Amino acid sequence: MIAGSRPRVWFWLGALAVFFLALYLLSPILLPFVAGGIIAYFLDPAVTWLERRGLPRWLATTVGLAVFILALALLLALILPLLRLQAGELIDRLPALFNQIQGLVDQAMQLAAKNLAAADFQRLRDTLSGSAGDLVTWAVRQVQTVLTSGLALANLLSLVFITPVVAFFVLRDWHRIVGHIDSWLPRNQLETIREQARLVDAMLGGYIRGQLLVCFALAIYYAVALSLIGLDFGLIIGILTGVIAFIPYLGFATGLILSLGFGLLQFGWGWGLVWVAAVFAVGQIVESVLVPRLVGHRVQLHPVWVIFALLAFGTLFGFLGVLIALPTAAVVGVLVRFGLSRYMTSPLYDTHIHDGRDRP
Repeated sequence: MIAGSRPRVWFWLGALAVFFLALYLLSPILLPFVAGGIIAYFLDPAVTWLERRGLPRWLATTVGLAVFILALALLLALILPLLRLQAGELIDRLPALFNQIQGLVDQAMQLAAKNLAAADFQRLRDTLSGSAGDLVTWAVRQVQTVLTSGLALANLLSLVFITPVVAFFVLRDWHRIVGHIDSWLPRNQLETIREQARLVDAMLGGYIRGQLLVCFALAIYYAVALSLIGLDFGLIIGILTGVIAFIPYLGFATGLILSLGFGLLQFGWGWGLVWVAAVFAVGQIVESVLVPRLVGHRVQLHPVWVIFALLAFGTLFGFLGVLIALPTAAVVGVLVRFGLSRYMTSPLYDTHIHDGRDRP
């Protein structure tokens, strides 16, 4: 290592460690600030466009944020009554659904009793009983936590009231904030850092904006299609499928499993399940067409890397971690590719690069 570079390396490693420690310690209160920053990042191109058309930055920010909030409120006003109606119907029908599930389980257990030895059947029964008990206990505990957690209520209230304020000030001062951060960068590596930041911005902006459009389109498609084939609670399942679609394959798998489960209870083993499978088969085709057009091949975030980042940061920081997972994945991806490009042009990769000789 070059003399003098070691202190810089230790400085940046220490700064990174302090950043993640602060993130971990402050994660309970950071949600509205991170959400506000994401909204500001998402709206900055539109606000900048308005600013170039002659509006003052504060007015362009007000207009952009107002249109965003109005569009979100209108969308919720259209969807929430339908969701509330279907959610109420689902709650009313839960006892009947549980009875249907119990009937299917009893039939399966009777079939198993006829085809398994007595010892094997008893082992299977004990295992299923223990698993079911653990699942019910976990579900009850989670519901109790959500209903009794004052922190959860505080986070919800702060998300509603603080996030728009944070988004306004960050969006209004976006270029000033970026300029200050740029002035803090090491001068000898300024152009290199700027180039990598531009790559991160292009990747992250393309992915987030494109993926949001994909999720919105899929939510509309699945909600309409499942409702048209007459699936009970198809609207809820369709919207849920579209919302989770930002996690590769998870949205599709969740929607398909829920739809087939409710379809089995509603239609039985008939054409209803075929129609459900057809809806999701067409949905996969729709997604395969939309993703290259809206997200683009230039966004080099591998699905496995996206899933790992979401799970890892979600485990460490909760919902806040889910919000920062993709930006972090994009930054790490760009830095890893940059490090590999430097490594492959260094003597560590090929000693002939150092002394200028041709490779044999």
